[in-house]
Amino acid sequence: MNLLLDRFCRVLDGAMVLLLALMVVLVFGNVVLRYAFDSGITVSEELSRWLFVWMTFLGAIVAIKEHGHLGTDMLVSRLPKAGKKACLIVGHLLMLYVTWLLFQGSLAQTKINWDVEAPVSGASMAIFYGAGVFFAVFAGLLLLRETWRALTGRITDEELVMVQESEDVAQVHDLHMDEPPKR
Repeated sequence: MNLLLDRFCRVLDGAMVLLLALMVVLVFGNVVLRYAFDSGITVSEELSRWLFVWMTFLGAIVAIKEHGHLGTDMLVSRLPKAGKKACLIVGHLLMLYVTWLLFQGSLAQTKINWDVEAPVSGASMAIFYGAGVFFAVFAGLLLLRETWRALTGRITDEELVMVQESEDVAQVHDLHMDEPPKR
């Protein structure tokens, strides 16, 4: 299962790279055309916005899988193992609820906008709102998997605190790890 998830996340990583490259080409190309040739790509702004939304939701799926979302463990890290496990399960249940709400709302918007055309491209606006549906389905599955692992005791002690401190805090911590103990 882990191999399948790793491959899926690599596919999402590749898709994000492609979406970012397309955004750069569209926006940069449009800027050059506007300033150098007094013309532009009409669909560039709309398509770039859609690509950005999809890229963001795909990245959020990968971050859930890799436990890469920022958070703080000031309280949870001080709890005993049972307390950490309880907080993890409650947190996952709350995230599952929010993911369900996002799924319902995105699905409703996708259905409502199925026949609505985008102003410039004429594409269905359902493509835009479909990003939320895609995210909610896969994020929900990942959260269910992690919740199940916690409930069945298949989660390690290190995984019980599933947040990542900010990069600044991690860098400061790493710098101070090399210092000799103070007396």
